[in-house]
Amino acid sequence: MATSRRRDGFAVVLAVVAPFAVSAMLVPLRDRIENTDVALLLVVVVVAVAAFGNRPAGYLAALSAGVWFDFFFTAPYQRFTIGDGSDVETLVLLMAVGIAVTELAVWGRRQHAVANREAGYLAGIQAAAEIGATGGSSQDLIKQVSGQLVDTLHLRSARYQPGVAGLGSPPRLGRDGQILWKGSVWDVERKGLPADTDIELLVENAGLLHGRYLLSAVPKTSAPLSERRVAVTLADQVGAALG
Repeated sequence: MATSRRRDGFAVVLAVVAPFAVSAMLVPLRDRIENTDVALLLVVVVVAVAAFGNRPAGYLAALSAGVWFDFFFTAPYQRFTIGDGSDVETLVLLMAVGIAVTELAVWGRRQHAVANREAGYLAGIQAAAEIGATGGSSQDLIKQVSGQLVDTLHLRSARYQPGVAGLGSPPRLGRDGQILWKGSVWDVERKGLPADTDIELLVENAGLLHGRYLLSAVPKTSAPLSERRVAVTLADQVGAALG
C-alpha cells in the first residue's frame, strides 16, 4: 500500500514535469517540426505517465501537455493564447487523446491486477488441496489456510477453533459468500467487512462440523464476493482433510 502511494505521488510529479521537459527540449526544433508531430510526442509522454501512475496522474499529464504545447508551439509563443484555428484543434485533440489513453491504461492495469489476484487464489487453493491429498499434517493445513485467509480477505488475523460454531453469535460468512449477522445480510460492498467483532467461517465436511475460523478484519476493508467465496473454498479444503 505504501509503495503504491509513493508510486502514485511520483507519477503526479512526473505528470507535471515530463511534458514541460519534453516541450522545452523540442523548442530549438520549432521551425523544423510540425505541431502535429509535437502533439504526438506529447501523447507518448502522457501514455507513459498513465501506464506508470493512476488516473489523476494521467489526466494531469494530459493537461500539462496541453498547457506547454500552447505555451511553446502556438503563436504567439511564450503566451497562453492561440491565434491559429488549426492549433486549437490540435490542442483539443492532444488533450482528448491523452484522456482516452489514460482510461485505457487504467483499464489494462485493473485487468492485470484482477488476473494476478485470481492466479493467487487458485495457487492457494491448489496448495491447500495438495497438503490434504498427500496426507500432510492437518495442523499444517490449518495454519497454511489461516495465512491464505488473511491474504485473500486482507485480514488482521484468522485463527482456528476446533469443534465450535455460533459461540458469541458472531457474523457468519456463509457458503454463498454473504455475511449474516443478527438475522440480516451485512452489506459488505457499502460497509466493508465487520470489524468490531470476529467473523465466523465454519469448517465442515459432509454436514459434519469440525470447527471454525475466526476472522479479524481491519476497519473499512473491502472484500468482493469473489474473495469471500475463495475463503469458503479454502475452509472446505480443511474440512475435507479433517473429514
